[in-house]
Amino acid sequence: MSSYNVIPDNLKIIKDKIAAAEKNAGRKPGSVKLLAVSKFHPAEAVIEAAKAGQILFGENRVQEAFQKFPPICQKYPQTELHIIGQLQTNKVKHAVLIATTIESVDRIELIQEIEKQCARIDKKINILFEVHTGEDSKSGYTSRDLLIESLQACKDGKFPHVIPAGFMTMAPFTDDKALIRKSFVTLRKLAGELQEQFPSLNLTELSMGMSGDFEIAIEEGSTLVRVGTAIFGEREY
Repeated sequence: MSSYNVIPDNLKIIKDKIAAAEKNAGRKPGSVKLLAVSKFHPAEAVIEAAKAGQILFGENRVQEAFQKFPPICQKYPQTELHIIGQLQTNKVKHAVLIATTIESVDRIELIQEIEKQCARIDKKINILFEVHTGEDSKSGYTSRDLLIESLQACKDGKFPHVIPAGFMTMAPFTDDKALIRKSFVTLRKLAGELQEQFPSLNLTELSMGMSGDFEIAIEEGSTLVRVGTAIFGEREY
């Protein structure tokens, strides 16, 4: 067998670390979900993780995911796929066919296209609003007003196939833990304020934290951590 047989062990290590971080933060066991980021890894690696009981997977390249996941979802129907990378509107048509959640919604035009494509196939999909909190990437809402405009449109029923489920961010790529923590605190506070402002929407999901910083994210209220390398090893480009 290939190197993929270490995946179940890697998953257990990460899940144990998540459980320890929950406990240290005084949080309820099982309050944080694990999203296994499988981009650039072959279907065999995903199957190995699915066999070990992993349900949530994350991909950032729609074309790659579109080829990889349909057979896997057929074999393991409980599998859920999140699109986590910056999503171009011309890729939405394929994304909504395979994903249960799109985590990287950063503009209202993208929501309009998601609604259009979901209406076409009569499917509802969860979205997370990506917020720019100081990371190096260019994606994410940088304007609170534009974010509120998007939330208001969802509240007003303009996108009946789109279910706002919460928020997502990426911490800066740095060893400075104070900066990383600041990024997560920013999102947690913003999420709390916007949930108060839009009580009819259920904005409880906070997707923040990756392989190097998920323990800090859990301390700051993350409900979903995105881990790739620590589960699947280095990526095969």
